[in-house]
Amino acid sequence: MTDAAAELADAEGAGPPPSGYGRGARILSVGIAATGLFTFLYFAVASHVLGAEAYGEIALLWSILFVVMSVLYRPVEQLLSRTIADRRARGLHSGHPLRVPLALQGGIALGFLAVALAARPQLEDLFGSAALFWIFTGAALAYAASYFARGYFAGHQWFALYGGLVLFESVSRVCFPLAVAVGIASGQTAVALGILAAPLASLLVVPWAIARHSALDADAPPPDPAELTLRAGGGFALAVAGIQLGEQALLNGGVIVADSVADAAVAGAVFNALLITRAPLQLFQAIQTSLLPHLAGLEATEGHAAFSRAIRVTVLAIAGFAAAVALGLLVIGPWVMDVVFGDDTAYGRAGLMIVAVGMGLHLVAGTLNQAALARGRAGAAAAAWLLVAAGFLVWMTLPAVSDVLLRAQVGYAGAAAVLCAVLYALYRRDAAAP
Repeated sequence: MTDAAAELADAEGAGPPPSGYGRGARILSVGIAATGLFTFLYFAVASHVLGAEAYGEIALLWSILFVVMSVLYRPVEQLLSRTIADRRARGLHSGHPLRVPLALQGGIALGFLAVALAARPQLEDLFGSAALFWIFTGAALAYAASYFARGYFAGHQWFALYGGLVLFESVSRVCFPLAVAVGIASGQTAVALGILAAPLASLLVVPWAIARHSALDADAPPPDPAELTLRAGGGFALAVAGIQLGEQALLNGGVIVADSVADAAVAGAVFNALLITRAPLQLFQAIQTSLLPHLAGLEATEGHAAFSRAIRVTVLAIAGFAAAVALGLLVIGPWVMDVVFGDDTAYGRAGLMIVAVGMGLHLVAGTLNQAALARGRAGAAAAAWLLVAAGFLVWMTLPAVSDVLLRAQVGYAGAAAVLCAVLYALYRRDAAAP
């Protein structure tokens, strides 16, 4: 994975110096790889210190929170990343317009708070306690600042800071179930508090960003006031929100639907199976996070050949990675799941391998999605994600496969395959355009 980042950097000569890009991508790979492992550890320990019902409620809280922060806040992260990278590729290294992204992120956070408070009784019933409601609400608000910082770091290709942010987040989160495991704390609330502490701890890297900001080129031309309007920024953010909603429906929709058609314990089993996807997705986020600003720079300064080469190298890296995961699951997948999550649920080899195939296709779709964003095709990409996600949710409600866990595994892989095909068709059409 880190070799792929370096190869990608060396293959493209545009934008910032390739050596700096490759070094930053490698640092980010390490940070996000550790983040994926710590996130996996958080849920593994939580599943051992809590009963199935209590663990299922935390898995449900995390699933809904991940949907909220990805759909509401990641669009502004992508907006900042693309805008700043595009300006830097054109020689504008300071004075980046932040008023519109700040207004969008602040307004979204306030809107979320209003909706959460209005729906407090329903959310407390869903989560099973008032404590989980307040943890959910506080964490969702804290992630507004965290994702804004991520977008600013990614646009500047400050990948060490980005990696540090997500690493601080995951390390602080896992401390809470570990505290319960060793007897320092006890109960579901103590475990869940890690979900609130994580985004707050991640912001400890912001002072380093402020110091680095003061060192940027002060002689760069000031921004054009009309360069990023609220309408343009809002339109891009809305399209990315649709993309994120579709992606989170694939990752978390199965958990939520499983809770409604079965129970919290089954939802927890579906969540555990899809952690096979979540950990690699977090790990490969190092490539995807660095890919959008890099592609935006290539689109502004280079031609189709350099752009296509970046996509090709990334897809090849994904293919090798997914094959390795699938092979590992074939050999030791069920045993690892029993050791990590206990033997309450039987995880079959076929189902785990299906998830691995879906993970690889999902990663390819994510790469093609970054290409669409860099080329300004966010609206078309959003339509693809939303249509596929809707089909997946409908599949989850149908008894075509009686085993709800297997239904989620098959549905996820099938949806990822369809999504990959649609986004590839969009990519080929854009590549053929003059």
